[in-house]
Amino acid sequence: QVLLVDSGGGLVQAGNSLRLSCAASGRTLSTYSMGWFRQAPGKEREFAAAINRISAITRYADSVKGRFTISRDNAKNTVYLQMNILKPEDTGVYYCAARSGNTRLEVSEYDYWGQGTQVTVSS
Repeated sequence: QVLLVDSGGGLVQAGNSLRLSCAASGRTLSTYSMGWFRQAPGKEREFAAAINRISAITRYADSVKGRFTISRDNAKNTVYLQMNILKPEDTGVYYCAARSGNTRLEVSEYDYWGQGTQVTVSS
């Protein structure tokens, strides 16, 4: 079983950047595809970005494409989400997640979840 701890959220003005981190323990992350999801108050959790086991494939929601970059360092057992040109609509709790197999966009397809880190973007 994988334990995920995500961090790096905060309060930022629109147009600025944040870098989220997700540190894993229990098992090596190299055997898992990883994803980042976000959830605004009163809304369902939604897909933001995903990366496969060897960083050969990345996938992004249309809403973040061109602004967010997902990456991983398997040697450090850590996954990152670089968020640039942040917008108020990016506000929400961001969760990292892990699954066996290839990248997927559905919340239900992921097996392990971090506790979430709050990102708030002001105008």
